[in-house]
Parts: sequence; structure tokens; C-alpha cells
Amino acid sequence: MVVAHVEQNTSATKNRRSMTRKKKARTAANTTQVDGDEEMSSEVIPPLKSNHIPEDDDLMIEINPTPALEASSAPSFPALPASATQSTLKSETRRIPIPPHRMTPIKKDWINIFSPLTEILGLQVRMNVQRRCLEIRTSKATTEIGALQKGADFVKAYALGFDVNDAIALLRMDDLYLDSFEIKDVKTLHGDHLSRAIGRIAGQDGKTKFTIENTSRTRIVLADTKIHIMGSFQNIKIARDAIVSLILGSPPGKVYAGLRTVSSRMKQRAL
Repeated sequence: MVVAHVEQNTSATKNRRSMTRKKKARTAANTTQVDGDEEMSSEVIPPLKSNHIPEDDDLMIEINPTPALEASSAPSFPALPASATQSTLKSETRRIPIPPHRMTPIKKDWINIFSPLTEILGLQVRMNVQRRCLEIRTSKATTEIGALQKGADFVKAYALGFDVNDAIALLRMDDLYLDSFEIKDVKTLHGDHLSRAIGRIAGQDGKTKFTIENTSRTRIVLADTKIHIMGSFQNIKIARDAIVSLILGSPPGKVYAGLRTVSSRMKQRAL
């Protein structure tokens, strides 16, 4: 019995010794593997040699680096030369068509039309009879930038039917304008209704038209179904409102009352 127990103890010790030997072998193998990995990582891989030659675009060399621009509050520009202040480098031309019924009056008033354009504005003027138009152009004597436009407005006002003395005001004043509209723009009328509307605007012997002109300080031309008004922006609106109310059928007495109130307000503002 004693012998058997001794044999079992010796076999157990042998097994323990073999297991410890195996563990030591495993740990030794792991340490050797880690050391090998560290040696591989510590080795520097030399770069691959290539035959690529760098071009000029690849080389970016700063020879003279420019300093940073200083921030300024406002840009500075050189002064303009005297030649740049001139309005036009070459002459400009305008052609204003003249209606057939205004050809005879323009021949009679040619001196009164020719003189303001040449003396006040310094333009060159000629009448083209074949084309039935008046041609104006700038010259060396033209000093004002808007002289050509003013001259065209002056001739156009005369062609529409305004008097020469009234049209000259367009050359001397800057806040005068022309406004044109037709009766059918306000209300569509035909036959006798259209004739009565024109008669209400004109009045007996032109009394209504003169009253509107004097009250609103404008000039009005009745050309069949077309109405032309010349004056300042505010005065044109007053005259147009009065004419529109007459076209729509308002009696002249009611329009006169409205014009009186408007004229009294204008006088108060002037004071």
C-alpha cells in the first residue's frame, strides 16, 4: 500500500515538471518573436530610386518675396487729364421728324428756331426738306453735356404744336418736361361722345384750356385726340388730373372749383 502511494506522487511531480518546462518554452518563443519584430521595425527602408527629373513647374523658388500690401481706407487714383473732361470726342447727330402740318410754320419761324440752338447751346442746325426732319449736331462751340438733348426737346416741342416762345423755356430751365397722352387712354369714346369730350377740354373760345394753363402754370396743346402738356412734374400732374376729370364727364364748374383749391395751396406753399 505504501509503495503504490509513492508511485502516484512521483508521477504527479513528473507531470508538473513537464508542464512548467512547456510554459518556459512558450514564453521564450514569444520573447524571441517580439524581438524580431522590433528589429524589423527599427530597420530603415531606403527610398526607391527613380529616373524622374523635376521640371520648371515643379520647382517653386521665391527669389524676391513681395511684402504684404498695406490695407488703405480709400483707393488713390491720379488726376484726370484735361482732355478727359470733354463731353464728346466726336460730334453727335440727332434727327427730329417734323409733321407735314408743321412744315409751313417752321419755315416762317426758322430764325426764331435757329438762333437759340446756335447761340445758347452752340449746336449746328440744318433742315432736311427731303426727309422732312430737322438735324442738329454738336460742334466745338458746344460746352454743355446735355445740349443735344435739350435741343432735341426744343424742336420736338415745336413740332408737337407749342409756340416758339414757350418752347424756348425748355432750353433755359432744367425742370420742364413734356407729357403726351390720348383721350382713349383715359376712356374709350367714339363719335359724338369723343367730340363732346374734346369740347369740354377746350371750352367756349378756349376758356377752359386757358384756365387750366394759368392755374397749373403749364402749356397745353389739343391735337385732335392727342393732348400734350409742358411744365414741371408737379404742374403737369395738376393739369392732367383736371383734363382727365373733364374727359370722364365732370362739369367744368366742378373742375374750376378743384383748380381754385389747388391754386390757393400752391400760393400758400410759395409763401
